[in-house]
Amino acid sequence: MKAYKANILFTPEPERFEMLEHGYVVVGDDGCVVGTFAELPEQYKDVPVTDFGDQLLMPAMNDLHVHAPQYRNLGIAMDQELLPWLNTYTFPEETKYRDLQYAERMYRRFVRDLWKLGTMRAAIFATIHPEASCLLADLLHEAGMGGMIGLVGMDRNCPETLRNTTEEVIEGTRRVMARTATMPLVSAIVTPRFVPSCTPEMLTALGQLANEYHLPVQSHLSENQSEIEWVKELEPESTCYGDAYRRYGLFGQTPTLMAHCCYTAGEEFELMRANHVFAVHCPTSNCNLGSGIAPIRRFMNAGIPVALGSDVSAGSGFSIFRAIHYTLQMSKMKWVHGGHREMFLSLSEAFWLATKSGGSFFGKVGSFEPGYAFDALVVDDSDLNFDNYSLQHRLERYIYLGDDRQLTHRFCQGKEIAQPRIKEN
Repeated sequence: MKAYKANILFTPEPERFEMLEHGYVVVGDDGCVVGTFAELPEQYKDVPVTDFGDQLLMPAMNDLHVHAPQYRNLGIAMDQELLPWLNTYTFPEETKYRDLQYAERMYRRFVRDLWKLGTMRAAIFATIHPEASCLLADLLHEAGMGGMIGLVGMDRNCPETLRNTTEEVIEGTRRVMARTATMPLVSAIVTPRFVPSCTPEMLTALGQLANEYHLPVQSHLSENQSEIEWVKELEPESTCYGDAYRRYGLFGQTPTLMAHCCYTAGEEFELMRANHVFAVHCPTSNCNLGSGIAPIRRFMNAGIPVALGSDVSAGSGFSIFRAIHYTLQMSKMKWVHGGHREMFLSLSEAFWLATKSGGSFFGKVGSFEPGYAFDALVVDDSDLNFDNYSLQHRLERYIYLGDDRQLTHRFCQGKEIAQPRIKEN
């Protein structure tokens, strides 16, 4: 058992912060929180205490939508909409991951950058390549970080070099399942890229696999209006884009992440609510590709679970703190252009999306309540806190102005995580 002393902030509920100035978090040998305290209780007086002084201690970030093989394209090629962007930039880059040496070099940097910016768990799209996908699982496990690795399924409307058969995607996903079977924090996730790139046969098989093993599912939904029209042509029997997934057992029959959801409304909205499908909001990506603004307040009011994603490389950075920043800004634009009908998000709500709400997809993650995994970040904001701000204002200032230089310690499941190794050649 250990204890940590610092200025503690977390969001047990979206509407409020729990804050303790120079308080304590006690962590059990299982890496889970025993409790938070203003003063260390007598029964813990012999527990070793790490004192972080005036630094901030908060839950680590969770990224619920990120494309690891797009790492090299980060920050470039933002001059097209979604579908031409995929064909011009993304698919050629992902093809390179058949080369395991190239995959290792890039994936090591990918894991390092997640760590660097305070993301301790992530739901990750890999590629169609089983060896590279298993390697990514190994590297995340080696780093001591958590996540779900998705071997991508694609058998139509894609380059031949990125096409796998139904049998290959099932076998490849099983290989990732076997590779991660003994990894406590890393697991497999069923990953049809999106409806336009998967035939009904592939979608049917992936839905059966997910339901047989109760595997989670991740994909894309209603990101772009051209994409939505395309799905109508490809799946004429479906009543909406979400229904196309539902018909194949990929829309809430097991825990499900759907990224973007910029144009989700009507029946699709109701299907998400009824099936408890997560909407993963990727604000920087939605801006960069000109996709739209997701109705996050409407989702939250309806009880649809929401998380945040970086969506690297359509998203131009790994920082979920930056995603919080843009989530707040985009919610205000939605409020302005929606006639002030739905109130924009508060700081605590956006922070909750990045921590407790997103973390819930991994279990009891994202808070400092008893029984939650101690996934945590320590922030030395002394160079930003020059006017004795309140704890909430210090956090807000860090979200808007800080970066990895202020992150001094990172924990996942109770263990401090050292910087992952990278491969230069």
